[in-house]
Amino acid sequence: MATVSPPQPWSYLLELPRDARAPGIARVTLQAVLDSHALSEIAEKAILLTSELVTNAHRHTDGPCSLRLHCREGDRLRVNVWDTSPVVPVLFGRRGRTAEPAAHAEAGRGLRIVELWADDWGCHTYDRRRFGKTLWFELAHPQRKTAPRWISPAGCTDCVDLEGARRKAVAEKRALEEIQDASIAIRSHFRDTHLLPQWDVR
Repeated sequence: MATVSPPQPWSYLLELPRDARAPGIARVTLQAVLDSHALSEIAEKAILLTSELVTNAHRHTDGPCSLRLHCREGDRLRVNVWDTSPVVPVLFGRRGRTAEPAAHAEAGRGLRIVELWADDWGCHTYDRRRFGKTLWFELAHPQRKTAPRWISPAGCTDCVDLEGARRKAVAEKRALEEIQDASIAIRSHFRDTHLLPQWDVR
């Protein structure tokens, strides 16, 4: 008797130089990936938002950037754009609705589109072992309703991402050690970031 395998997650990584052609290459690549995985219904929105993030990286940093696409078939598409600058745009640095850009403003409209169109979005910053930042957004599969996203009691996006990784490990029935490590990572982050006093060491 044949069995049906559960949908497998997939991931693609594209390294982009600091070049004016990078946003166009990102768009073409994303279109090909989404067509291959039967996600054409969200392609237009995903390509626009990705183009905004890659263009932002090109305009406001002095180095390369990378584009990572991740999805579990039938679930949310997640797009990560990493660049070399640690500076987080105001929109991604705080949650909540931002003000409309002024009519004469020359910047800020692209990231405002991400806020309006993405089902979720956020950022990662890194410690001294890795520089730069990652801006990301998610789009839900049009034919599947996803569970509400867990909200951190501290309002911390890193907490949310760590909890998401733990839940994913549980859902995919990974090794017990991996699930335990994910749980420990959450507790350690919460303790070190939100409970222990932050000393200003100079």
